[in-house]
Amino acid sequence: MGKEITAVHGTVLDESIRLSLGELCRSCAVSAEFIIEMVEEGVVEPSGERPEQWRFSGNSVRRVQRAVRLSRDLRVNLPGVALALDLMDELEKLRRQQRRYSRFAEKE
Repeated sequence: MGKEITAVHGTVLDESIRLSLGELCRSCAVSAEFIIEMVEEGVVEPSGERPEQWRFSGNSVRRVQRAVRLSRDLRVNLPGVALALDLMDELEKLRRQQRRYSRFAEKE
């Protein structure tokens, strides 16, 4: 009997990394105009005043990739994408808190 092989794909990002607008575009395969629209809608928040000075955190890659999937697959507009991402972040935060509380309760 053959051994089953499961392929896992993912991206490991260092949160301390800072990407320029061009690097973020290449990482996510999107145009600069699309990223600029995302910044205007609050989907991602760069540091820096102007697009040529913008720097994005490693977390921005994950947010832009999620935004692209929401926009493309579900046809959600950018304000809706921003809201959905904020809610997904909040849900993730609450799940982490719940896991911590559960581990704490198991010890007592």
